Amino acid sequence: MSGSRESTSFASLRGQLQDAAAAFAGGPDGLEGILLGMVDDVDRAVREPLEIFPVCHHSPASALAMARRLREKQPKVVYLELCEDMAPLLTELRNCRLPVAVQAFAGDVDGFPADWAPLSVVAPVTEASAEYQAIAYALDTPGVELVLVDRSADHVFQWDRRGEQAQEGAEPPQETEAALHGEAVGVEIGDLRPRFAELEEHLLRHGKVRHWSEWWHQYVEVPLGDSDHDTYRQVMFLIGSLFRRLAPGEGSRLRVDEDRERYMWTRMREHLAASGADPEDCLYVCGAFHAASRVEEFGVRGGSGTFTISPRTATTWQYGLIPSSHAAIEAQFGLAAGSVSIAATEWAKGLKRTRVKPYVLEGQAGKRKSAAKKAAVVPAPEPAATADKLSGFLRRPPVLDGLDEAELLGWSVDIVRAARRNGYLASTADAIAVFETSILLAGMRDRAKPTPYDFQDAAVTCIEKDSVPGRRDVRRLVEIMMGGDRIGQVGYDSLPPLARDVYDRLAPLELKLEQRGVRRALLDMASRPELRACSDVLWMLRRLLPQGAARPIMGERRLGERSIQESWDLALGTHQRALIELGYEGVSLEQVLEQRLRRDAYGPQATTATVLAAVEDTLLYLGGRRLADELGTHALKVLAAERSVDGAPEVLRRVRALLAYYRTSEPVLPAWIESFVKTGYAHYCTLLPTAFRDEDATVGQVAAMLGFLFSMESLALSLGCDRNQLELAVAQSHPDDPSKTALLWAAQVQLGTLSRAELRARCDELLDNPLVVPSYPRYLSGFVHALEPVPGLADVVVEAVSNAFGRLPDTVLLPWLPLLITTLRSGAADLAPLMVREAGRVFPGRLAELDAWTPPWRMPETDPFAASRAKPVAEVRRGAALLTAHPAACDAVAGLLGCDDGWARPDTPAPSGVGLLAAHPAACDAVAGLLGCDGVWADVTAGPGPSGATLANRHPATATALASLLTGG
Repeated sequence: MSGSRESTSFASLRGQLQDAAAAFAGGPDGLEGILLGMVDDVDRAVREPLEIFPVCHHSPASALAMARRLREKQPKVVYLELCEDMAPLLTELRNCRLPVAVQAFAGDVDGFPADWAPLSVVAPVTEASAEYQAIAYALDTPGVELVLVDRSADHVFQWDRRGEQAQEGAEPPQETEAALHGEAVGVEIGDLRPRFAELEEHLLRHGKVRHWSEWWHQYVEVPLGDSDHDTYRQVMFLIGSLFRRLAPGEGSRLRVDEDRERYMWTRMREHLAASGADPEDCLYVCGAFHAASRVEEFGVRGGSGTFTISPRTATTWQYGLIPSSHAAIEAQFGLAAGSVSIAATEWAKGLKRTRVKPYVLEGQAGKRKSAAKKAAVVPAPEPAATADKLSGFLRRPPVLDGLDEAELLGWSVDIVRAARRNGYLASTADAIAVFETSILLAGMRDRAKPTPYDFQDAAVTCIEKDSVPGRRDVRRLVEIMMGGDRIGQVGYDSLPPLARDVYDRLAPLELKLEQRGVRRALLDMASRPELRACSDVLWMLRRLLPQGAARPIMGERRLGERSIQESWDLALGTHQRALIELGYEGVSLEQVLEQRLRRDAYGPQATTATVLAAVEDTLLYLGGRRLADELGTHALKVLAAERSVDGAPEVLRRVRALLAYYRTSEPVLPAWIESFVKTGYAHYCTLLPTAFRDEDATVGQVAAMLGFLFSMESLALSLGCDRNQLELAVAQSHPDDPSKTALLWAAQVQLGTLSRAELRARCDELLDNPLVVPSYPRYLSGFVHALEPVPGLADVVVEAVSNAFGRLPDTVLLPWLPLLITTLRSGAADLAPLMVREAGRVFPGRLAELDAWTPPWRMPETDPFAASRAKPVAEVRRGAALLTAHPAACDAVAGLLGCDDGWARPDTPAPSGVGLLAAHPAACDAVAGLLGCDGVWADVTAGPGPSGATLANRHPATATALASLLTGG
C-alpha cells in the first residue's frame, strides 16, 4: 500500500514496529515488511466504508462480539460468508435442534468426473457461532435482508481439486457421532489457523499448550471475551493478516482464497448497486483471514470488471439439513477433541458474565422465545475517527483472572462422580488431587486460573491409573462433563418429502422414531394386518440405509415367504443423515429403490449375478412383473456377453431360487427365464471345455457350470436345446488339474459314458500309485464339488474317503491330512453336509457294531432275483397261500370290485391267462383298441393257441407297442 493512502491512526504503532524490526533483525529487511504490512492490512480493513466484521468459526468471543454489535448497529443488510445457493434453506433452521449442517448434495454429476459422485458440501451451524447470531438477527428482524455472498457449492468443486480436499480434511472417523457428515466437503465461516507449520509449532511450544484449540482459547478467546468492538476488530484483523502473510507460497490454495474474496466483493457490489443500500447500513461477516485481503476487488470502491464469475455446471444440486454434532465438526475440521463442547460451555458462561442478550430464531427447537426483541436497542455511537486500539492491547500485560474456587471444586467433584459411574476406583482424595493439580499445572503454564484443558490434564493424571475399566477414558469423561457431544436433530417440517413419508408410513408402530437411540418394534401381522405396510417399509429401509438403521431380530423375507410376526431394532434418529440423503434421490422409497436397482443392473461393472440379484430384490421389495421382466431380459444380454465363469456359482444359486419361486407362484414361467435357461445351457456348454483347461477358473466355478447344465437340463431340452451339445462339451474337456479331473469323471458318470464300477476302479488306481497319492486330496476336493451337479455320487465320495483312510499307512496319510481338511473347508464347506449325511447312513451308529461291520462297497454283488428263479413254482407263488390264509382282506377287495362269485373250491384249477381273456372279453377288447388290433377272436375249439413267443414274432408292432406302454419307452 502506498504511503499516500496510509492513515495516521496507526502512525505510532508503525514507528514502534520499525524500531522492533531494526532491533531484532539489525536493519530493514523482510521482517519490517511483514510487520508494517500487517498494520497496513488492519488500517485498510478498518477504513472500509462497508463495515467488515471478522470472525473465527465456533468462537464464543466472536459470537458475543457479534451479538453486541448487531444490537448496537442494527444493520439493514447482512452479508454473510456462506455458499450463496444455501440461502433458501436457512429459514428451516428454526425447525431444528442445533447443531445441524446445511447440505448441498448432488447424486448425478454433469461437468465433473463421474468417480467424484456423489458430491456433498456441508456448512455446520452451532449456537456458539457468530454466523448463527447473524442469521437469527436477519431472519427475525423486520426490514433486514440476509445475503449470502460466498461461492456456490458447484464452484467449491470447480475451484478445488478433490484430492486436495481429501488431504486437507482429517481422517474419516469411525464413531457414528463423528461420521454424521459422511464424506462431505466442509465449508464454514472463519477458518482461522496458521498455515505455516513452523509458526504453529512455535506458538504451541512457547504458549505451553498441546494443540491449536487450547492456544486459541488461552491467548485469543480469553483476552477478547470482554473487549470493546474496535479492539476486537483490530485484533482479529491483525491475526488474519499475520496468518495470511506467513502462509506458504504454494499457489493452489492461495488462488482459491483470493478467488473467493473476489467473488464475495463482486456479489456485494452487485447487490449494493441493485438495491441502492447505503454501505454504512450494511455489515459484512467473514473470516478474519479473508478480512485482511489484498486483492484489487477489495472494498466497495475496489476494482470492477477484473474478475469474471464462471457459470455453474449442469449438475443438479439438492439442498437440505442434516444432523451434526460437536464430534463431527471437530473431526471434519481438524479441531482437538472436545474443543467445540468446551466452546459451547464458554459461550454459556460468557452470556452470564457479560449479560449479552443473544439472538435465537423464533420457534427454535428446545429454546424459549427469544428475549432479544424485548431488550432495549442500544443506539450505535456516532462514527468517529478510527482510534489505534492495537498499541494498547499489545502493550497491556495479560489480565489474570482470579481463581474461581467454587467452579474448580464443582468440576473436581463432578469428574470423580462420573469416573465412579464408569468403573474407576475414584474417591474424595482424587477430587482433592485433581483440584490441586489443576492449580499446579496452570501455574506452570503462567496461568492464574486453570482452563478446562488444565483441568482435563489434571483429571487424567490423578484418576486414570493403569487401564480404562469402562468404555470411556477420563479425557472423554471431561469432555462430556464440559458440555458433551451435543447432537442436532432436523425437525419434521424441514425434512424432505421422502423422510416425512417414511415417518408417516411407520406411524402405526407408535414409536418415537425421530429420537436418537434404538427402538424395538414388534409387528404381529396376524392380528393387525395394517402392519404389513410397515413391514414393507422396514425391509426397504434395511436395503437402502446403512447397517444398524433397521435391523430385523425376528422374521425374514425370502422369495415366496412372508413372516406373520417380526421384531425390529430401529435407529432412524441416529441415521437421520442417511434418511435425509435418500430424499435427494427421489420422493418415495419405491422410486429410490427402483433407481438403485436399475443403476446396479445397467452399470458398467454389472455381471449376470448382479442383474439376477436386482431381479430378486425387485420381487422381494417392489413386487409386480414389469421391472423384474425388464431386468431379467437385460440379464440375457449380460450373460451372452460374458466370457468368464467367475459368477457361475452365484448365477446358479439365484436362477434356482427364481425358478422355484415362479414355479410355485405363477401359472407359467416368464418368457425371460425360459430364454435365460435356454441361453445359459448353450452358453455354458460352449465355455465348458475352456473352463476345464483355464487355470484361473476354480473347481467350484466349473462345478457350478455343470450344476446349471444338469439341473436345468430337463427344462432346457423341453425348450429345444440339444443334449448332444453337452455330451460333446464333456468329451472335448481335458483338464490337467486333479480336482477338475475328478469333476470331469463325475460328469461322465452323470451322462452315462462312465460307469460307477469304472469310477471306483480309477479311484483304486490313484491310491495304488505312489506318485499320485500326495495329490489325492485334490481329487477328493473335486469329488466333493461334484456333489453340486451330481448329488447321487455321495456314496462314491464317502467310499473314496474311507478307502484312503483304510488303505494308506500313517506315514503317507498324516502329511496330507491337513491339506485335505483345509481344501475341503475352503472350497466345499457348503457341500460337506451331503457327504456327512451319506456317511451317517452308511456307517454303523454304535461303536460296538464297528468291528463286525463290513462296508457296502466291499460286499459281493448278488442278483436279487436269483433266489426266486431257483425255487420251484409252487414255492414261488406264495400269493395264493396268502389269500387263503387271510380271506378277510381278499373279501374286502372283492367287495370293492363288485365280485360276488365267492371262493372257488380248492380242487378247482386256476384259470390260465387265455381262459381269463375268454372270461373277460371287454378288457381284452379295450387293450386291443389301444394297440390298434382290429382282428376277431379265435375259435377256442380249434386247438391250442400260439405261444407268447410265436405271437410276438407274428405281430412285432403289437409287441413293441405293448412294451412301450409297460415300460414308458
